[in-house]
Amino acid sequence: MQQEAQDWREVLGMIISNAQEQQRIAQELGVRPITLHRWVRGESEPRAQNLRHLLSVLQAEHRDLLLKLLGEELGEYQDSVADDTSREIPSEFYNRVLNARATTNETLRYWSISNLILQQALSQLDPDRLGLAITIVRCMATTGGKKIRCLRESVGIGTPPWAGDLEQKGMFLGAESLAGYVVTTCRPAQLQNIHKDGLTLPAHQVEYEVSAAAHPILYTGRIAGCVLISSTQPDYFISSNRNALIGNYANLLALAIDPDEFYDPQDIELMIMPPHSLQKEHFADFRQRVTQALRTQSMNNIQAEQYVWEQLEEELLQVQFKRAEIHSTF
Repeated sequence: MQQEAQDWREVLGMIISNAQEQQRIAQELGVRPITLHRWVRGESEPRAQNLRHLLSVLQAEHRDLLLKLLGEELGEYQDSVADDTSREIPSEFYNRVLNARATTNETLRYWSISNLILQQALSQLDPDRLGLAITIVRCMATTGGKKIRCLRESVGIGTPPWAGDLEQKGMFLGAESLAGYVVTTCRPAQLQNIHKDGLTLPAHQVEYEVSAAAHPILYTGRIAGCVLISSTQPDYFISSNRNALIGNYANLLALAIDPDEFYDPQDIELMIMPPHSLQKEHFADFRQRVTQALRTQSMNNIQAEQYVWEQLEEELLQVQFKRAEIHSTF
C-alpha cells in the first residue's frame, strides 16, 4: 500500500495510522502526536532536523521509501535530511571548547566555557524555540565544611518565555528537587510531566516548567553538580537520543570546572531548601551584602560573593527548619 503513495506525507500518514507506532514516533521525536498529523496534512513543515530525526526512528523499509519520496519532492534537500547528526554534538564544536579551555584566562574560564557550551546546547535541544531553560547547578561548598548541604543555580540561559540570561535567577536547590535527586544518586533522571510525575520523583517546579531533565557532571567518579533543563512542553525528554545528547553536553561541561570542585558522592548530604518564592526575599539585597563584605572584610569580589552565599545558605536552612517545626505542630 505504501508503494502507491505519491509523497512522504502520505507514507507518514499510513505509518501513524497505527496508534502504537504513532505514539512511539512522537515520543522519540519529542513532539506531540498532533504535530505529526499537521505534517501529514501539510499544515506545518518540519525542520530539516525533525526530518533527520524522523528517518532515524523509522523501521528500515519505511525509512527507505520516505527518503526516496523526500528526494523526489525536495531534490538536493535529500542529502541534508539523510545526514542525521541531530543526536550528536558537532565535531568542530569540541575543537572550539578545547581551544577556549587552553586560551581563556583562569578567572574567566568557567563563565566563558560554560556559556559557550550552553549556547550550543540550547540551539540544538530547542531548534524550534518552543521554550527551554538550561542551568548549571553546582555543589555549594562552604569554607571549612566537608559536606555538601545544598546546590546553587549558576550559569543559565533560555528561550522565551524564559529570559536569555538566567544567572540573576540563581537560587538554592536541595533534596526536594530533581537536581538534588540526580546529584545524590549520580544518575540522570527526567520528569515528563511535573504535574503528574512529581509524585514519583522530587520536583521543585519553576514558572513555565512542565517537563524537566537533569544529568550529573562527573569527573573521575566525583561530582560537581548537574545540568538542569526545563521545557514548557510535556514529554520533551522521552526521546533516548535527546537524553543521550544532554549527557554528552554534561560531560563536556566538566571541562569548564576545576578538578578540586568535584566532590566525593559520600560527602553529598543535601537538606531540604525553602521554595523559590521565599528565597527571593533573602536574595533581594545580594549585591548590597557583597558590597558591605568588601568594605568590612579583607577579601576580593569572588571571596565576598562566596561569603554572602554561605550566609544565605545558613539563613535559608534555618528558615526551612522553622517551617518544618511549624508544620509538625499541626
